[in-house]
Amino acid sequence: MSFDRCPGRLAVTAARKLGVWSGVGIVIANMIGAGVLTTPGFMAMDLSPSYILLAWVVGGIAALAGARAYAAVAQAIPRSGGEYRYLSTLWHPVLGYLAGWTSLLVGFSQPVALDAQLVGYYAGTLGIGVSWRVVTVAAIVLVTALHAFDLRSSRRGQNVLVAIKLVLVVGFVGVGLVAGSNAWPAWVPAASEHGLPLAPFFQSLVFIAFCYSGWNAAIYASEEFAAPRRDVPRAMLIGCAAVIVLYLLVNWVFVANLTPAHYGSWIGDDPNRITLGHVLMKDLIGTVGARIMSAFMIVALLSAASAMTMIGPRVYAAMARDGYLPAVFAGQDGKPPLWSVLLQSGIALAVAMTTSFIKAIATVGTVLTLMAALTALGVFKLQLDKRQADKPGVPALVAAAVFVALSANMLYFAFTSPLLNTVEFPVVGKVSSPLVWLVFIALVTGVYAAWSARRSARGPRAGGA
Repeated sequence: MSFDRCPGRLAVTAARKLGVWSGVGIVIANMIGAGVLTTPGFMAMDLSPSYILLAWVVGGIAALAGARAYAAVAQAIPRSGGEYRYLSTLWHPVLGYLAGWTSLLVGFSQPVALDAQLVGYYAGTLGIGVSWRVVTVAAIVLVTALHAFDLRSSRRGQNVLVAIKLVLVVGFVGVGLVAGSNAWPAWVPAASEHGLPLAPFFQSLVFIAFCYSGWNAAIYASEEFAAPRRDVPRAMLIGCAAVIVLYLLVNWVFVANLTPAHYGSWIGDDPNRITLGHVLMKDLIGTVGARIMSAFMIVALLSAASAMTMIGPRVYAAMARDGYLPAVFAGQDGKPPLWSVLLQSGIALAVAMTTSFIKAIATVGTVLTLMAALTALGVFKLQLDKRQADKPGVPALVAAAVFVALSANMLYFAFTSPLLNTVEFPVVGKVSSPLVWLVFIALVTGVYAAWSARRSARGPRAGGA
């Protein structure tokens, strides 16, 4: 049995074809952002260098296991829409609907907002005398214009940004390895403990999950690949593996060259504006190095925001084609889903003016981990489904089990950590995260029921899952 024979699947025209390397670029662009240059500073308050590196290895294993599990799902369901499509097909449409709204409100809009917000901050470090809010709005408008109108321009612009980002991040690692120390670090954190500090270690994995998020980026535009069954899994695995190597090198450069004194001064300053990369480059090559770091961050953040603006709207377009959002968001064949792009960018603009960076990282990392774990569980259903001709196989099952187990640990520590288990709202103040999600699930389920009734009354739209 194959899940790709649903009616209404969009035709893939020549202008829309993506290859495996375009997919790898999308994955890398989504994964590499500000998090890897910020998160190690918070980790260093509780974890020694060896545990910091171990945490990034564990996070990388989780991401690669997730990519392998998703590869099996992508081969069985080679359709656009990401977790919305997978959870709808494998489990129940209401779970897919929940994943779709999560993508809109949390998975894509919030990271775009944060990346654009940080572009505004780093522009200030270059001496640009413009309010960060103005630069933030300009960044969101720029990536929106790039991806709202023409697929060819969208793909080419994204590829250029990815190429520049890779050159810069490899250059950062090169400078660190050549000009910095490569001796094993001897420093210990201020809150040093004997043995592995489990709570800080697993709490850090929530932030690391945010830094690694994006390894599944290719699945959101599966139907725009020339050979989705082959190229989407390869793009995820190659892109994820490349980023794991880069992240470990970046973190080695940090722990080998920065001490608790550096981390303390960085935390005491404004971590939203200055990354650890700035601190390191200033130490190694002076003020010019810090300015180059700001330029790198601006390009990296624009690339990440661009990639999410490219792929996120494919989820809402899929929901609209299935009749779960107004038809205007579906877009036209051969063109980007204009109104879905505008919807996501509008939400990102609103979020960018109000969101706390570190709290948003925790929220996004937790939510994406939950949705990804539910999708990975679908590998077991595919294996047990007698109608499924091509079984995922043992490697995919092992990868799914590893990913779900690590995700369960991250979620446990996320919901029990005082730092992560509350969400602060402007009017009502701090609210328990589990309560927020229960309310969110109840609201989305109610909206799903209403749309399902409306859809049934009108008849299912072509392309429904």
